[in-house]
Amino acid sequence: MRTLDDLGDLTGKRVFVRVDFNVPLKDGVIGDDARIRAALPTLEELRRRGARLLLAAHLGRPKGRDLDFSLAPIAARLTELLKTDVTLAADLDQVPNDDAVVMLENVRFEPGETKDDEELAKKYASLADAYVNDAFGAAHRAHASTHAIAKLLPSAAGLLLQREVETLTGILADPERPLVAIVGGAKVTDKIGVLEAFLSKADTILIGGAMQFPFFKAQGHQVGASLCEAEGIAPAERVLAEAQDGQVRLPVDIVAGEAFDASTPVTEIDGVDVPEGLMGLDVGPKTAAAYAEVIASAGTIFWNGPMGAFELEPFAAGTRSVAEAVAKASGTTVVGGGDSAAALRQFGLEDQVTHLSTGGGASLELIEGKTLPGVEVLG
Repeated sequence: MRTLDDLGDLTGKRVFVRVDFNVPLKDGVIGDDARIRAALPTLEELRRRGARLLLAAHLGRPKGRDLDFSLAPIAARLTELLKTDVTLAADLDQVPNDDAVVMLENVRFEPGETKDDEELAKKYASLADAYVNDAFGAAHRAHASTHAIAKLLPSAAGLLLQREVETLTGILADPERPLVAIVGGAKVTDKIGVLEAFLSKADTILIGGAMQFPFFKAQGHQVGASLCEAEGIAPAERVLAEAQDGQVRLPVDIVAGEAFDASTPVTEIDGVDVPEGLMGLDVGPKTAAAYAEVIASAGTIFWNGPMGAFELEPFAAGTRSVAEAVAKASGTTVVGGGDSAAALRQFGLEDQVTHLSTGGGASLELIEGKTLPGVEVLG
């Protein structure tokens, strides 16, 4: 994978930088600017090398040009972080030539962006002398600004993209042992590729979240009204059948409620059978303590997916316990973006892990061994 050093002298050159600024935005207010801050090292390094920046990013999934998805608030926040004016170009025909930092309006306003359109990529390329992809969170998509343009200009990975790829591939290629994978979330089918990858790599796989219930269903347990993905039962059976003895650990107790609501009465179940009328919403204290013990002794830890409905305070304890254990662990700790990253931030622990990925889907696909188009094209 080509890096910034492969681009040579950038003095006075315009560099088209694909960044991942797909941040939570409500009524023009940014809810979390972590992805913007994660891009700063690359942007500052390019500026140090004398480059003028043309930034490209997407926000949400707009249907055509919809100013509810405008990048104006992101440009304003980046102006504060970079301490220099960031000019927002309304469209590709209104890009200033001399401004030090220009941001294109949401690239998904362009109809050919998600189709990896070559003509659109040519328009992008005509505006710059070189291309840098630092948008790891979008690297698993073959879009015009992540893939097609890289074939038209001298191209390289930014510092963030480089670190993401090297870290995530490294924990599978040469991890310190024991390697512990913590896999949670809602659906087994979303994580089956990750589970299968870790069956051949990890010493222990800890399961949590709603995806535990297809495993329990496969074992003949009652799941009550819990979220239990029917399509996940067969893959769960396969994982259990292929696992080494003791390799896959499931919860031993559950915290349940009558509804997905913070005000619902809380019921602690010593066991994993959930009565009718109740839904499992968190792992129980025995599970949390057992998982924390495994995490503490790990040499390498990968975590993706919460242990329960951590956004509801009565059902946040399991995820909090895992997050604290990961933060305290002495081994290498890699958190694979998405809800796990949100949980770390909620508990104030985001700075206490070795690597916090900015890409949920991209990190999972890389762990699964899939080729990321936005990375492959930089090879």
